Amino acid sequence: KFAQTIPEIVDLIGSHPKYMGWFTSQKGRRHIVVCGHITYESVSHFLKDFLHEDREDVDVEVVFLHRTPPGLELEGLIKRHFTTVTFFQGSIMNTVDLQRVKVHEADACLVLANKYCPDPDAEDAANIMRVISMKNYCEESRIIIQLMQYHNKAYLLNIPSWDWKQGDDVICLAELKLGFIAQSCLAPGFSTMMANLFAMRSFITSPDMAAWQNDYLQGTGCEMYTETLSPSFSGMTFSQASELCFVKLKLLLLAIEVKPIDGGDTKISINPQSSKMPANTVGFFIAQSAEEVKRAWFYCKACHEDVKDENLIKKCKCKHLMTFRKGVRAIQLVGKTMANKTGATPATPFSAALSKPLLNIKNSVMAKEENGSKPVMNGRLVPIGPNGLVDETYGGYHISYEVKKLMPTNKPADQQKNGKMEVGIADDQAKDFDFAKTEMKYDSTGMFHWTPARSIEDCILDRNQAAMTVLNGHVVVCLFADPDSPLIGLRNLVMPLRASNFHYHELKHVVIVGAVDYLRREWKTLQNLPKISVLNGSPLSRADLRAVNVNLCDMCVILSAKVPSNDDPTLADKEAILASLNIKAMTFGDIITNIESMGDSKDALNNMGDTTVKRPGPIYGTNVPMITELVNDSNVQFLDQDDDDDPDTELYLTQPFACGTAFAVSVLDSLMSTTYFNQNALTLIRSLITGGATPELEIILAEGAGLRGGYSTPDTLSHRDRCRVGQISLSDGPLATFGEGRKYQDLFVASLRNYGMLCIGLYRLRDAALTTVDATSKRYVITNPPFDFGLLPTDQVYVLLPFERKQSRFSFSETEV
Repeated sequence: KFAQTIPEIVDLIGSHPKYMGWFTSQKGRRHIVVCGHITYESVSHFLKDFLHEDREDVDVEVVFLHRTPPGLELEGLIKRHFTTVTFFQGSIMNTVDLQRVKVHEADACLVLANKYCPDPDAEDAANIMRVISMKNYCEESRIIIQLMQYHNKAYLLNIPSWDWKQGDDVICLAELKLGFIAQSCLAPGFSTMMANLFAMRSFITSPDMAAWQNDYLQGTGCEMYTETLSPSFSGMTFSQASELCFVKLKLLLLAIEVKPIDGGDTKISINPQSSKMPANTVGFFIAQSAEEVKRAWFYCKACHEDVKDENLIKKCKCKHLMTFRKGVRAIQLVGKTMANKTGATPATPFSAALSKPLLNIKNSVMAKEENGSKPVMNGRLVPIGPNGLVDETYGGYHISYEVKKLMPTNKPADQQKNGKMEVGIADDQAKDFDFAKTEMKYDSTGMFHWTPARSIEDCILDRNQAAMTVLNGHVVVCLFADPDSPLIGLRNLVMPLRASNFHYHELKHVVIVGAVDYLRREWKTLQNLPKISVLNGSPLSRADLRAVNVNLCDMCVILSAKVPSNDDPTLADKEAILASLNIKAMTFGDIITNIESMGDSKDALNNMGDTTVKRPGPIYGTNVPMITELVNDSNVQFLDQDDDDDPDTELYLTQPFACGTAFAVSVLDSLMSTTYFNQNALTLIRSLITGGATPELEIILAEGAGLRGGYSTPDTLSHRDRCRVGQISLSDGPLATFGEGRKYQDLFVASLRNYGMLCIGLYRLRDAALTTVDATSKRYVITNPPFDFGLLPTDQVYVLLPFERKQSRFSFSETEV
């Protein structure tokens, strides 16, 4: 009988599953664990970006953990990258499997989401469970997760050991996708520029290509990097440093890290206008490679002031550079600033990676270490302020928020002078608080315009009412949704357009054309945002589109909340494509709108770039500014009937994407790699895209009660003082002289010196032979052109505009609706 079982025993012993082993890490080599939605497509996209040659010394092993063994395609891909990629079969929910892939030793754990899933909430719930499992196994694990829906971010805050200061981060696809589209409403094509910036791409120009393609491709090769500025920059203003970087080092300095005087968390300040830079400031650059960015660290005034060729700016032998740290990568080490503050020696990337848990302890907690016991809230150390009170920081957010919500936010100063007891709004004694004299215009964080909640009925227009309203310079949102479609979070589209660094009259009216039954479910997140109207109609109805003056809008956004069917994924975008082609096929008569003529302005800059008011609307629908969101990249070929894009062309190389008229969620894939290598890059992107969403605001929104109004104080009003994205025309105004054959560097320096504006790119007519101002033709995006790039009068310039307390000199659509 035993003899009969021998073949079975041999079979069992010999059939050891191929992917069931244990990961053995090489000494001195980091590894990351990737889980979630693991398919050939998701893995190939991830590896293409993660292992890109432009990243310097990426010596990181990628370990994939998935429940099922890989298919043939995926197995082939893993074998091709056998030196850097390993696959294990197992569940992230199983502690033994977490041990097998050494999650406790991993540099980070990445959770990929299925962007095309039929139920986004279920997908998010599954991925959040994976995070809970990993955090339960090892609290110190750094986790970067992709989420589909914005409202699910709140659940991550419930995980006791989730802490963004330790490098934990969430890439919310809905928030970023709609944020990108929102910025394109303010500066058409900006979504394309930003998407190309955080994706690792190498450009190869060719004489066979059209001139516009070569210009565009050169821009796609730019990426975002961080580097410590050399001591030669200390004491300079940001404008001086940015000019020096651009003119001498051929680098574009976008932002810097600012350390508050009170020793709080460092903040990223984009194009700041006032303060001088301290030594060892970290800068955020746009450049072609990590190698170029080293110049910012090498630059020495004594040695390089007379050097003309930027490539000759290398490490010199001056005393202050003897502490040079090896290897600048597109990586901002988490906690590097911490180490410098506490007197530790500057860490090399490798040593910092090994000592990460030590570096990640919050500075204020370390300073108090000798004080014995420290309060703990929700499993975290709560920082203690210098006065002995609990510090209001994100780390102790339960205390911060619970205390705050009992009080009127940002109470007027005179309340304290009156000697009245400070009370909560919900308190019986709230009658002591004079509501009548205080109007709330902004939310409690001071980052967004706010209005008391309105019911959706108050904002619904019928076709006749819409036609009677003279809409001009507005944003039309064409929304396809079934009554039970998953919520896409329209708040993420409207909030960036309501940022407090706009003056109220500059806010563009948003008109949503779609089914009211669906919008009722979205409305609670929109009810506190001003200047929103809803037309209960169909985005495919030309009568509805004419009623909302689609030909006079600043941007027409085409979105779909419908779930893609599993039968044929290529049909997922059918409504969006039909709507886009429908608008392009429309013609508009000689419509003369009742627009108030603009008075003569003493300020020459006053009406600059305000083309919507001066020109009549386009006659043909092809000239209506439009951005269409696609689910499936390959469907981009159907948006433009006159382009010659090959159906297999990558999305970023297609004409609609280069022109900024198409956006797909797939471009956000590369953010996973970007965030791992450079945590601050995501913070910078988020602050540029969302209009200023802060951790405090996210906690408030996580409560589910929407935006809260706040009373204006000098502190909250100071939050308005941040730059924003804009687009300036070179056809008229004080910068018009630069359009007449001058070089890009001349424009860059003049804009920075005279107006504090930071130029970051151009939006150029594809057919440059057209010399008249003709907004009808297609334009394409040129990111960070070379310094000697010739300008044309028809060019439009992407700029980061500083906030102006008075009326903006660089106004856009100023028509009150």
